[in-house]
Amino acid sequence: MVVTEEQIAKRVREMARQICDDYRGRNLYVVCVMENGFMFMADLVRQLDSPVICQFIRPDFNDRGGTTEIFFSPEPDVKGMDVLLIEGLVDSGVTTEFLVRNLLSRGAASVKLATLLDRQAARRVSLQPDYFGFLVDDSFMMGYGLGSPDLGRNLPYIATFREQSQAQQV
Repeated sequence: MVVTEEQIAKRVREMARQICDDYRGRNLYVVCVMENGFMFMADLVRQLDSPVICQFIRPDFNDRGGTTEIFFSPEPDVKGMDVLLIEGLVDSGVTTEFLVRNLLSRGAASVKLATLLDRQAARRVSLQPDYFGFLVDDSFMMGYGLGSPDLGRNLPYIATFREQSQAQQV
């Protein structure tokens, strides 16, 4: 097991306290990238004491002639809003960076990024989360909303695929 249920709960509470301090007295528009971020988002927003608007978006990729287009649906209306973008895992950062720029171009007053897992070693762009739970190096993680593509998301902890497979064999 890489991150226990207790470690996750403690870190989510700590992140929520920091976010509450940063956004005190302001409404917060939370945008969660599906599917990996849904459990993290649910636990995090329950800890926030500011008014929160929640929206879920899903990236859709379209490869055309060597160029990848990224679309998100539904498209959030964030004009004038302070946005907290939620990811379960930030890996290369390419999609996340695109989404941050897109939200700002839609008129968001501010955009900050919160991720439960940060795989900085895989980063292909200059992107640093404003709030992160844990640094990880493993290639494939599952549990707490992360899965392959659907299995393992219900686990209350986070493990590498290899560690979870070994635990199931015992």
